[in-house]
Amino acid sequence: MSNQLNGAYYGPSIPPPQPHRRHRNDSSCGFCSCLCGCFRGCCGCIFNCILSIICKILTTILIIVVILGFLFWLIVRPNVVHFTATDASLSQFNFTKNNALHYDLTVNITIRNPNRRVGIYYDSIETVAFYKDVAFGNQTLPGFFQHHKSTNFLNPVFKGEQVILLSSDQVSEFDKEKENGVYGINVKVLMNVRFKLGLFKSGKAKPKVRCDLQVPLKSNNGSSLSNAFQVTECDWDYKWRLFH
Repeated sequence: MSNQLNGAYYGPSIPPPQPHRRHRNDSSCGFCSCLCGCFRGCCGCIFNCILSIICKILTTILIIVVILGFLFWLIVRPNVVHFTATDASLSQFNFTKNNALHYDLTVNITIRNPNRRVGIYYDSIETVAFYKDVAFGNQTLPGFFQHHKSTNFLNPVFKGEQVILLSSDQVSEFDKEKENGVYGINVKVLMNVRFKLGLFKSGKAKPKVRCDLQVPLKSNNGSSLSNAFQVTECDWDYKWRLFH
């Protein structure tokens, strides 16, 4: 029995398992993938941090600007400057067949600065008279400084002869106004101004003032042929230049 067992055949021997070798390329690819993942994560974190910082800075600046603007308004209390045409005298306004307009117009414009702390430098002043949006006269006035809470006056005089081109409809309107004795005349005031607050002076602004007037023609004895002139509030806007 033992002999049979000793002589038993169990088949060929099983070779020992060989150690698994990783390819060098697979290792490199895994390392690169890990490195790229970490790099992307770091970049995303840095970008988010930078974006958060920028948002905080902009928010802080906006809050500071709002606070400073509110404090400026509390201290200065800026008010709009008022331009008013208080009187206008038209001694001559005759349009001839050869398109020549003979005119003699005087306008009184009041400038009221209601601000308590803001003064105004009027560096240049030019007045232009228009009829039917066609300029027929202009005058340059001397500049001046207007103190806070004060009133100044402009007294442009337009006198002479000017050739202007009017359409047939505009000529018909002129004839109607001539019958009524009241003419629609626009006077524009073009200025370069600067504002003064304490030691601070602003850059130049270019206000454009427009006064839409209904001016009665005076007779030879000086009285108006129609109703008296009505005081007229003037409209205005402006454009800023750079501060200096």
